[in-house]
Amino acid sequence: MTEILARTVEVTRTYGSVTALDRVSLDIHAGELVGLLGPNGAGKSTLVNLFAGLRRPTSGTVELLGGSPLDPARRRGIGVTPQETGLPPALRVGECVDFVRAHFPGAVDRGELLDRFGLADLVKRQIGGLSGGQKRRLAVALAFAGNPRLVFLDEPTTGLDVEARHALWDAVRDFHAAGGTVVLTSHYLEEIEALAKRVVVIGEGRVLTDDTMEAVRGLVGVHRVTVTVPETPDLPGVIGVEREGDRTHLLTADADALVRELVLTGVPFSGLEVRPTSLEEAFLVITGREPQPA
Repeated sequence: MTEILARTVEVTRTYGSVTALDRVSLDIHAGELVGLLGPNGAGKSTLVNLFAGLRRPTSGTVELLGGSPLDPARRRGIGVTPQETGLPPALRVGECVDFVRAHFPGAVDRGELLDRFGLADLVKRQIGGLSGGQKRRLAVALAFAGNPRLVFLDEPTTGLDVEARHALWDAVRDFHAAGGTVVLTSHYLEEIEALAKRVVVIGEGRVLTDDTMEAVRGLVGVHRVTVTVPETPDLPGVIGVEREGDRTHLLTADADALVRELVLTGVPFSGLEVRPTSLEEAFLVITGREPQPA
């Protein structure tokens, strides 16, 4: 059986009267790339902070690499990019990387790390003079500096442009392909869809679903029916409508019935397409939210 690198057992975490996590049990196995998905305030960052030893549970058990996340020896086996980072502005990029690397006996070569995250040209720049996106890339790179077994990335690409985001995706894929384990939170649904093999959807502090990407899409049975029509007729079974130019996207749990009803209305249409739900559409249904018309 695959080794469990991190685990929560019936974990609850409260902040005063607010329950951030409610009896959450979750195993992270070696070699997984897990996407934590959920709306703001769902408990994703709290869960990452518990695994990283930055917070303690109110009740329940958290394990990391076979021991307690509060044990520094365990934490040396992980890398973390928190949602918000405060990097020392007076240090140069190379100095900051060297400082973090010095804490790990098997650290990644500095040049290799900088190249992997597109930071080689910035090695002598002071952190205070970097753009927000450059600081974010450095924060993510530091999570990999110690050659960790397990990396937690909390909203890693916030503030990055499309090109930088895709470059970071490639770096995460390479780490995973080499045997690394990744737990990733993101509000970019396309990011989870592009990277994760397993999706854990969290809402109101609880695990709503935990399965493969394909199973999460299929769980709710939502399909997208796309057509070009002069006007959209009233059709039964439509749970969401989106318009994009002259194309109308209809979300439905029964695509066959919807197409039959569309034909029976006699409204002329063209360019009929039917495809499975995207992760975003599945997410809306799982969390009980309604897709919004465009």
